[in-house]
Amino acid sequence: MKKLWGGRFEKETAGEMQEFQNSLAFDARLYRQDIRGSIAHARMLGRQGIIDLDEAEQIVRGLEQIREQIAQGLLEFDPEAEDIHSFIEACLVERIGEAGKKLHSARSRNDQVATDLRLYLKDEIEGLAGLLLDLIEALAHRAREHEETIMPGYTHLQRAQPITFAHHLLAYCEMLRRDYARLRDCYKRTDICPLGAGALAGTTFPIDRVYTARKLGFRDIAANTLDAVSDRDFVAEFIFAASLIMTHLSRFSEELVLWSSSEFGFVALDDAYTTGSSIMPQKKNPDAPELVRGKTGRVYGHLTGILTALKGLPLAYNKDLQEDKEAVFDTIDTVRGCLGILVPLVRTLTANEGRMRTAAGGDFTNATDLADYLVWHNVSFRDAHRIAGEAVLYCIQKGKRLEDLSYSEYRNISPFFDSDVFEYISIEACVARRDLPGGPAPAAVAVEIADLTGWLEDIRSFPWSQPAPDDE
Repeated sequence: MKKLWGGRFEKETAGEMQEFQNSLAFDARLYRQDIRGSIAHARMLGRQGIIDLDEAEQIVRGLEQIREQIAQGLLEFDPEAEDIHSFIEACLVERIGEAGKKLHSARSRNDQVATDLRLYLKDEIEGLAGLLLDLIEALAHRAREHEETIMPGYTHLQRAQPITFAHHLLAYCEMLRRDYARLRDCYKRTDICPLGAGALAGTTFPIDRVYTARKLGFRDIAANTLDAVSDRDFVAEFIFAASLIMTHLSRFSEELVLWSSSEFGFVALDDAYTTGSSIMPQKKNPDAPELVRGKTGRVYGHLTGILTALKGLPLAYNKDLQEDKEAVFDTIDTVRGCLGILVPLVRTLTANEGRMRTAAGGDFTNATDLADYLVWHNVSFRDAHRIAGEAVLYCIQKGKRLEDLSYSEYRNISPFFDSDVFEYISIEACVARRDLPGGPAPAAVAVEIADLTGWLEDIRSFPWSQPAPDDE
């Protein structure tokens, strides 16, 4: 395939160099965005009188035909093409002749590819955000079912205080809400049009950058042509946001692995999202959450890769920036896949309420409440903490729980204990008293779920961006 450049070269590109620099294998997925950007550029060229209006229309019709043929599988990508831009332009010239050669007027591949990538990423960010909302909704639904299901809360992976299963699930909803906000914020800085920046210094043609930006649905144009073609902050920012999403998905997945083990037995994963062993017939393995946990590292790797690629680049464009696309594409595919599997997994999750309740009653999770009880009886918290610790030690020595001690045993430990201590330290009472905003009490959880449900309804009705206008 004929290159878009070559006039000043005396020798053909070496075969190994051609293969080394070729990006069509991965940037072919940008064909829709590349054609969309070229159509807007062609209309602008005709509108500004840089090319004839009929030539602009020929270009638009030719590009639309190419897009349709690629989508239908009627046009195969030429492996000899350097990139998707070269391939589409070559196809265009083959179809409409000389008019096709005028498309690249007032444009460089530098601003072209930056525009393509921003258009692509805008679409994908919106799609990932939708999946985040689906997962939040699934978690909130399960939380609503388990507002009163008591389980142990942990610190250092040691049983700490009793909470509700709903409260635990809602903690992940908050993480994912922050992830959603980061995507939304990242979208704003992605929604900038670099088209018209040319190779680095713009063009001498009387182009209308605002027009093309508006046609493509961008909210603004890049303020500096050097920055426009060399900026990949939006890529790094997106992969960072994706890395945090994966961090949260991985943490949740780790808990699913633990909770579904025989040692915990808190939840059972649906058979549809587990696998078996080739040798041990009894096994039911939590492969879905394990894979999510494992795939987190590859997204972290892409973040390190893009930051490293950017850190030493002089202005403006450098071929190093070609490395951004595979990182973006794989990050998107990975996060989409992980969200896509966790949503139905959560929807089909079964909670073992009895096992959770039993675990919540073990390992003295009500010891803090015992200390709080003493505080309410005019004991300083430091002394109350010591006395409660002595009660725990006594129970360990006697093989008892705090609930099992007799009234006389409590009085022997401290005269500040009274007969109402038993009601105060019941696990249900310990949870119910934590009725503060954001707390684990069923009443507080119900409020949090209602707020979250309202937020989901509002956010789903809020448009991400204004559609590109149809007018000329």
